[in-house]
Amino acid sequence: MIRPVFEPETLPVIATGADLPPVAGERLTPDALRARFERQLAWTPEKIADAPWRNTDLDPRVAAVLVPLVVRARGLTVLLTQRADHLNDHAGQVSFPGGRQEPFDADATATALREAHEEVGLDASRVEVLGALPDYLTGTGFRVSPIIALVHPPFSLEIDTLEVAEVFEVPLAFLMDPANHEERLLRYEGGERRFFAMPYPRGELTVAPEAAEQRGGQRTRTATPAAAQGGHHFIWGATAAMLRNLYRFLAA
Repeated sequence: MIRPVFEPETLPVIATGADLPPVAGERLTPDALRARFERQLAWTPEKIADAPWRNTDLDPRVAAVLVPLVVRARGLTVLLTQRADHLNDHAGQVSFPGGRQEPFDADATATALREAHEEVGLDASRVEVLGALPDYLTGTGFRVSPIIALVHPPFSLEIDTLEVAEVFEVPLAFLMDPANHEERLLRYEGGERRFFAMPYPRGELTVAPEAAEQRGGQRTRTATPAAAQGGHHFIWGATAAMLRNLYRFLAA
């Protein structure tokens, strides 16, 4: 199957989650999240998955991402990255820190923590792993394990600019409100693809308030006014789908 080239932001919105309730604020605290992952409650993951661009007879490549929930005084935020434009897979897209599993990784958690340290310099000592969501199969042939974790300040970031163009945070409450979830549709020769998108207006901080440095010692700006940035962060595809599954998990 030939992978179509398209601009996801230009595709039509065919539905939103405005008819669904947001996750209650009392469920979006560190203690509530710990309790939720300790319980074995039934829930149903979303049925929408990426269309298979690769040969489906091939075994998917095993990967893991860290879903970092930063403990802020104003509430939990989700730390996200924008991938560098030159990468082979998911170039320029918003994503979680993560990557493919290496033979020396003990498990998916080890992969997620290692990749987060390599990509953004996040120290594992500041990370409290809560659990994992079901694996997600991407259209590019990765079977991704989302590892959910709390990140406890203070921490600093050191961005590997060969892989990451930007680091930013989005309030968890925004992402757990399905009124902010869009379903978009791509029609192409041979089929169609539906995917989630969660556009987030660029806020006052584009990177974590703690110092974020590029490899090589050049310090990035820790804050950029929204008016100067303009636009929004377009969260879509696999990242948005995993966030939607987190919503389903927390709302169950």
